Amino acid sequence: MEALLVNYVEKSLEQYMRRNAVFLCERLYAEFPSEVNLQLLARCYLNNNQPHSAYYVLKGMQMAQSRYLFAIACLEMDLFCEAEAALLPVKDLCAEVPNGAAVQYLLGIIYRDTDRKNKSIEHFRKTLSIDPLFWAAYEQLCMLGEAEEAAVCFGDATVPCVQEHYLGNASSCLLIADTDHSSDSSQRFGLEYLSRSHLKQREGNNIRDICENNHGGPILTGAVRQSKNSCCSTSFSSTPSPVPTQIRGSLFFDSGLRRSARLAAGQRSLNTSQGSENKAKSLHASTKLSSETCSSTFCQGKLMETYEVAVSELETYEVAVSEFGATSSSSSTTDVKSIQHEIENTKLSSFISDSATIKSGISDTMKLLRTLGEGYRHLCMFRCKEALNVYQKLSSKQYNTGWILSQVGKAYFELVDYLNADYAFSLVRQISPYNLEEMDVYSTVLYHLKQDMKLKYLAQEMILVDRFAPQTWCAIGNCYSLQKDHESALKSFQRAVQLNSRFAYAHTLSGHEYVIMEDYGKGVECYQTSLHVDARHYNSWYGLGMIYLRQEKFEFAEHHFRQAYQINPLSSVIMYYLGTTLEALKRSEEALEMMEKAIVIDNKNPLPKYSKAKLLVTLGKLNEALEILEELKECTPRESCIYALMGAIYKRNKKYDKAMLHFGIALDLKPSIVDVAKIEAAIEKLIIPDEMEESL
Repeated sequence: MEALLVNYVEKSLEQYMRRNAVFLCERLYAEFPSEVNLQLLARCYLNNNQPHSAYYVLKGMQMAQSRYLFAIACLEMDLFCEAEAALLPVKDLCAEVPNGAAVQYLLGIIYRDTDRKNKSIEHFRKTLSIDPLFWAAYEQLCMLGEAEEAAVCFGDATVPCVQEHYLGNASSCLLIADTDHSSDSSQRFGLEYLSRSHLKQREGNNIRDICENNHGGPILTGAVRQSKNSCCSTSFSSTPSPVPTQIRGSLFFDSGLRRSARLAAGQRSLNTSQGSENKAKSLHASTKLSSETCSSTFCQGKLMETYEVAVSELETYEVAVSEFGATSSSSSTTDVKSIQHEIENTKLSSFISDSATIKSGISDTMKLLRTLGEGYRHLCMFRCKEALNVYQKLSSKQYNTGWILSQVGKAYFELVDYLNADYAFSLVRQISPYNLEEMDVYSTVLYHLKQDMKLKYLAQEMILVDRFAPQTWCAIGNCYSLQKDHESALKSFQRAVQLNSRFAYAHTLSGHEYVIMEDYGKGVECYQTSLHVDARHYNSWYGLGMIYLRQEKFEFAEHHFRQAYQINPLSSVIMYYLGTTLEALKRSEEALEMMEKAIVIDNKNPLPKYSKAKLLVTLGKLNEALEILEELKECTPRESCIYALMGAIYKRNKKYDKAMLHFGIALDLKPSIVDVAKIEAAIEKLIIPDEMEESL
């Protein structure tokens, strides 16, 4: 009963019939209470999204696997202290939790979420040292800004480690393959002239193997088996298996396990003088014993098939031996040894060839991960142009996938190239419309482009895919914000926070809405919460800097803008506002230097150029300022502030006609009320000499 229930629980889990698995496993544990069955029950609860149930049934359990499952449940419930205690080794038991790389990764997640960055980085690096293919660990290191170059983590030096994971112990594999093949190689190649005693030896071992497996040992699946050379294990195809696959306990046996080297060695040492008659009797007796041990008629039928095949093959070999009886014994022995040596050489060559193929495959995989890792690392360091160049090296099969195109769209977004970002994300929607990753960023792209209808359509599509995803509610919030419905936008962003409290971007967007509504206190709280979740979320540092800049707390503003600048040193927007803050602090030289950096990073951004012109005017470099303003006038001809500043420069150069002309153009472009008052005051003072103006 126990094995039957275990079998059906595993089958239900495999078929994602989670509720059925939970029900059957509860019956199993009630009837057969053991910690192993309790682990299976916890797996059912976790698969059925019931981490609290798994938590309570596993609490206090000491087996290593129980502690691992308990830690998973704790992480689902944000119980980080208990999860950490479960994953760390227990001194009294001296038992480490299994799944080494996964355990190190989970510890890294725990330390990350509990503000222990250094320990988190240490465990993520340990994860990669154990398993270089553990991409999620490298991804976390990139997000923490501590990732090494992809060539180090996924370089050629890691190939042997991956090969060892994949192939296991190649030498023992080859030894097992050798002993398995040596026993039946002559049959595989149709060498009828082998002696009858060789057949007796091999079949005698088959009998012993079947008997031993009634007690849980490895089992042979027939008298004759064909071997397949593989990279890490030797599998066999044969006559029908005498027993079903082993699941748990002694009732079910594994029909796919290979023979051990010990059995193969024993096979060669058996007495070669046994007769075929005794062999047949032994097979019959073994089959009877195995049939009695099996609890189903299925087992009996399979064992009888094994017996019939063995007897049939025995008769075939008797005929073969009689036909070749006239051949000299010395000649036969020489031929057998020669062919056996040839078989061994062929087998060794095949194994080496398979190993080389596997190694080549691992090298190709690591090369792909190097490219992906380097691109992702550049993007997390906000070196977006470098990231785009790396992604361009990918094959079209890899490039035209949802994940890659999402990263490309995000890179263009960080470069403030919203048109290309829109194009990349639209391709993502075509290729994988079910994908919601980075769609919150796409909604922000559409917000900046003011594409109201497209943003509404995106929000509707995301609702149909998953209305409980935080990305969906961020898109809805951006949609409301574009329509100036800031109350509804804020509610949407708060809903995203409720669905995932560690979704930093939702906290940041909430802060932006509070700033628009001029509720700076709550805006500061949202930005600080976002930074608690992700200290490298530079948008929150930028948001705090903007609040303090508006409140004219310039020292605080400078601090937060510098924090954002350290994280993302290639953002012209951050550079511009940092330069503006420095200008407000009367540090014109530093401000001018920052504006020049911003212009170099993004020559299309007009704000740093205009600020540079203002600073040059402050420093008395009027002609240089005029050159910049003339260039800006060509790029943005409808900005009144440009003409107003040009009018002020011409006034200082005593070119009153040009000054009046530019002041008039500035008024015609309908500036803000404050700017109108300033321009009109400048016009009134235009005819007043500079000396009199200064005295006034």
